[in-house]
Amino acid sequence: MKQANSSPKHLSAASAAFYKSIISDYDLDEHHRVLLVKACESLDRVEEARALVAKDGLTYRDRFGGLKPNPACAIERDNKIIVARLFRELGLDLAGDGKTAPPSLPANRR
Repeated sequence: MKQANSSPKHLSAASAAFYKSIISDYDLDEHHRVLLVKACESLDRVEEARALVAKDGLTYRDRFGGLKPNPACAIERDNKIIVARLFRELGLDLAGDGKTAPPSLPANRR
């Protein structure tokens, strides 16, 4: 049986370590653990996209000689946004400045 603090096997070593640190520091419900896994997967996508951009560059020339952005730039950007939103949803304040807060519930759901 899977241990409560073990990370999903498909995560990179860095994301798995991050997952384990959050699980050990916070008391998360199962649905929060799902969000944490998704955030870690997106962190992995950011790093994969960053590696592609480092290898291939920010731009490329299309068949007409026009300069186009590397599609990996959009993957990196999109997954950074996903990570930030999931961290906010989980209430993780990684900066430690206390200024980040999870979104509040609408008045009719409090």
